[in-house]
Amino acid sequence: MRRFLLKLASRYLAARNMIAVRRTPLNEVTALIEHLAPVSFGKELIRLGPDRDGGYLVPDVLDGIATCYSPGVGSVSGFESDCADRGMDVYMADASVEKPAVSNDLFHFSDKFIGAASNEAHMTLDEWVDLTRPDSEGDLILQIDVEGAEYEVFLSVSERLLKRFRIIVVEFHGLDQLFNLPFFELGSRVFDKILQTHTCVHNHPNNYSGSTRLDDIVIPKTTELTFLRNDYVKEAAPVTDFPHQLDCDNSTKHPLHLPKCWYLFSQ
Repeated sequence: MRRFLLKLASRYLAARNMIAVRRTPLNEVTALIEHLAPVSFGKELIRLGPDRDGGYLVPDVLDGIATCYSPGVGSVSGFESDCADRGMDVYMADASVEKPAVSNDLFHFSDKFIGAASNEAHMTLDEWVDLTRPDSEGDLILQIDVEGAEYEVFLSVSERLLKRFRIIVVEFHGLDQLFNLPFFELGSRVFDKILQTHTCVHNHPNNYSGSTRLDDIVIPKTTELTFLRNDYVKEAAPVTDFPHQLDCDNSTKHPLHLPKCWYLFSQ
């Protein structure tokens, strides 16, 4: 009977051009989620950007950050504009658009994708920073929304550059695939790398994409994570109240709040 059911399942997947994958042990998924649990650290979060898509919560520790890097240029540039209003030079990169949505004297645009390779259409994050601010020192802020390419960006970034980002804001895509072991092995390496130098201080699911559930684990398909470099995290304590008062839905679809399994592990 088991062999028959496996054969039937294989035919079902093949008929729909789907591929059977190995499921990630749920205890490993749970462990990763716990490592990403947001913490409070003695400072407030503020919102940069619009109330809907394109706005993000960041720690109110922006003083001294002179440069923002923002790969992935969308139809709005509210986050970048707010950084420019604080006196930051803002570097933006995206080969899929001709220019940012708005103009600003502090905006600097490159028509390349940021990824893991250096070629005619792509450059690495390290290469981008070296080309644009070759002699600069000091802290940076990174805001990245590159529709799934974030994994290759972080796997290829140097630890030297990663440590220069005081704040990192990332929209992670395809997180429901963490239940698939091949993707989990890739994605968990990305999170492990970031967590060596930074701590998660906020998590806001994008309600446009919805979520996936397996047993007691609910994973938003897309979520916005804010990380703060570890030297700024003092007296960390778990955050147990979501959504944050400054959080806003990304779209007019049904609201999607952070599932409790991401921050209340006793329930």
